[in-house]
Amino acid sequence: MNSQSHPAQPAAPTQQARGRHSLRLAMLVLGLHAANAIGAPMLSAGKMTFVDANTVVVADWRGGQLHTLTLPPVASGTPTAFNLKDVSGAIASALRTRPESLRFEDMAVRPGSELAYITLSVDGNGAGARSKPVLVSVDATGKVGRVDLDRGRRESVAIGNLPAADKRLWRDTPAASFTVTDMKFHDGKLYVAGLSNASFASALRVFDFPFKGGATVSSVEMYHPVHNQLETRAPIRKMVITSLNGEPTLVAAFTCSPLVTIPLKDLKDGAHIAAKTVAEFGWGSAPAGMVMFDAGQGPMVLLTHSHKSADLMSVADIAEASGKPGLSTPIKWPAEPTLGLKSTYVPMRVAHIDNQDATFFAALRRNEASGAMELVSMRKGLFLRLSDFVNEYDFADYRYPANDGWSGVHRTLRTDEGYADLAPPSKP
Repeated sequence: MNSQSHPAQPAAPTQQARGRHSLRLAMLVLGLHAANAIGAPMLSAGKMTFVDANTVVVADWRGGQLHTLTLPPVASGTPTAFNLKDVSGAIASALRTRPESLRFEDMAVRPGSELAYITLSVDGNGAGARSKPVLVSVDATGKVGRVDLDRGRRESVAIGNLPAADKRLWRDTPAASFTVTDMKFHDGKLYVAGLSNASFASALRVFDFPFKGGATVSSVEMYHPVHNQLETRAPIRKMVITSLNGEPTLVAAFTCSPLVTIPLKDLKDGAHIAAKTVAEFGWGSAPAGMVMFDAGQGPMVLLTHSHKSADLMSVADIAEASGKPGLSTPIKWPAEPTLGLKSTYVPMRVAHIDNQDATFFAALRRNEASGAMELVSMRKGLFLRLSDFVNEYDFADYRYPANDGWSGVHRTLRTDEGYADLAPPSKP
């Protein structure tokens, strides 16, 4: 008899153990599938933000989802101004539809690419047909590319706490269409402004990114000097995130047009936030865009509006205003429509705006004469397009005086805008 010992043979697994193993394996497979899933079908494509050069998040208010799309890599682009006077026509042609069938939802520039990405709703064929969500890219030559929303790598998460489907604003506008009004990515988290189904409807949702589950949800109230009341329903329309007095802070604008600050540390699940109102920029307009940039004079915030010129503020001035007690008294209507932090008037009205690169903003705007949507660039620090105007400088027989400081500026702007042949010579 061999006295060498042998390892004991494992007992055959019981049926119960085999069942537990199968369940764990199934859960693992499902988890891996969920982490790389295409996600639920997209029913709408609304607000959007880039997380990095290859990752964009698109809000789907109809489906109650946020969708992360992983885009194929592209080569880095050289700063080149957009001068597309009928981008709606170019997009309609690429989609084989009519320009009047397009509803422009949002625009964002893919970091480092010199490509503008635009979300749209395209009217369906036939009465009662639901519009289709579309995401396209556009380069400075007007070339349009369509992002396949059905086949691309996509991960999704439920927004949660959606406004009731039967609620309407102005009778025909679903309240749910304001579920997401703006999004910003900061330090591993996605900050989502919009409406919820709570009685305090103005909500800030914060998701861990990549998505790991549902959001923490805070409700927001703010004092509105134009209306002279605390407001809890109207949502934040545009926002940026920056450091104020050493504290990571959300700077946000509401319709009609108060500016508030909210420390990020206050955003906790179930919290009710009293935002600090630091400025009132006047009534009768909605925020259209809000971007941070530095054109050599320190960090600045540019807030564009639907019905009035833009407001330009330094981050230092916002920080100073945020360190003081918030506004708590009404404006003196109509003689003094503003209060608090003072801004610099900027002659800019656009539908959507984003940082294109260190030199330019990219903007979508509607041509009032033709009705076409334009995709154009505006040089940072100058904030206008010279070709929008006809003035003394534009006549062929005009001569710049000696030592005039504007000839160089005009030469730069005319070249940016595609009129290098009309640029004044280097010397007057």
